[in-house]
Amino acid sequence: MSYFGDIASATKTLISGMKITGRYFFVNFFTRKEIITVEYPDNIDTLKMFDRFRGEIVMYHDENNQHRCDACTMCEIACPNGSIEIIWDKAINEETGKPKKFLEEHIYHLEMCTMCGLCIEACPADAIMWGQNFHHATQDRSHLTKSLNQPGSSFIPGYKNPKK
Repeated sequence: MSYFGDIASATKTLISGMKITGRYFFVNFFTRKEIITVEYPDNIDTLKMFDRFRGEIVMYHDENNQHRCDACTMCEIACPNGSIEIIWDKAINEETGKPKKFLEEHIYHLEMCTMCGLCIEACPADAIMWGQNFHHATQDRSHLTKSLNQPGSSFIPGYKNPKK
């Protein structure tokens, strides 16, 4: 008896699911509602992501290729799985004559990032932010390791961190 009961239950579930699918198909077909399915590779030039989309972490650079990261390593400390790595060095500040940290490279391991946003919240200078890029399909994981500071970039001279 249990065998035939299971068949009846499965058939009932199948018909219930097909009713829902059929209703969506015919209602959208006859009422000409807007189609919300996106043909991803075909519309790549016109595709716009939402402002709140978390695609990857990027570093802000102004028109002079200068950034606000003073290598404080707060984002590296806040990252729960080590997807941010900051390489810094010290140099003598010409104005004060004291040693000061400067950023050599800000490395971001996208393959390890969980998109939690703790690094962005921890950054006192708002130097890093969410980017809109979502094209991360690759055959090689090394392409997912990125340097956030652009080649030849430098710290904004005279920039005072408002949150420190």
